[in-house]
Amino acid sequence: MIELFKLIGLPSTQKIRKIIKILETLETECTAFPASTPVSSASLSCDLFYIEGLCTHVLELYPDDAAVAAAIEAFRKAVHSDAVPIGVYRTLFNTLRHALYRKTGVQPSEWDLIAPGLRYGMELPEIPTAAHPADGTMSDSIPAVARPFFPGIYVYAEDIRAPFNLGSIFRTAEAFGAEKLLLSEDCVSPEQPRAQRSAMGCTRFLPWKYCPLGSMPAGLPVFALETGGTPITSFPFPKQGIVLLGSEELGLSAEALKRASAGIVSIPMKGIKASLNVAVAFGILMQYWSASLNNL
Repeated sequence: MIELFKLIGLPSTQKIRKIIKILETLETECTAFPASTPVSSASLSCDLFYIEGLCTHVLELYPDDAAVAAAIEAFRKAVHSDAVPIGVYRTLFNTLRHALYRKTGVQPSEWDLIAPGLRYGMELPEIPTAAHPADGTMSDSIPAVARPFFPGIYVYAEDIRAPFNLGSIFRTAEAFGAEKLLLSEDCVSPEQPRAQRSAMGCTRFLPWKYCPLGSMPAGLPVFALETGGTPITSFPFPKQGIVLLGSEELGLSAEALKRASAGIVSIPMKGIKASLNVAVAFGILMQYWSASLNNL
């Protein structure tokens, strides 16, 4: 690991890329341990004192960036608590890493994501990004077309990082008749070129908006697509409702899972990895949900 004083002395662009690389390494190291492992029992390539110094310098670089400041404040609180396990540190590293991605003006691609047991490269694609709507309002690009859909069928995507995945989710949601797609503020932009390509134009026909968890439509059942729930073959899909999808790396947040009052649905798998890409898993879910609606 590069010494902190040498890192601080690097040119700005090189320094930020190096910090992102360090955070990627730490996050990958965290996946080698059960999430409940005390951080004191985990072997990381640098200690918490080094990481806190790193965070202090990042805050000096971006003093007015709310996302960076919030990520660093959360890390500092964790450092001063003895009860924070390695799984929480992984989330903190992930959050700060993606906040820095946004500062560099790039969006992470599929190979920039970190899943347990896997390592990905860190080549940062030079992709222009589109700004998120500041107020989370509906996309203005939706034309007035007669689009068939199931009323009251909503999809909530939380922190989907890869443009390809978000575009695929748009395409699947539109194909199976979802009424609307809701996005957390940390989702990649649907206007990102790679998202547009995989969406195949569906961002122009499927209404969407940025929406905090607490602002989801009231009065609808909420259920989650996650592991450890009711098998999809026996899950009682609602006539109307909101399905929650989690990020590629971390799944759904604890806050999101608390809102899944209608249950958790899971896809039984048999393979060694027993893991599906989020967009693929969503496609399987929507086929089952739409089939249940068509049979009513």
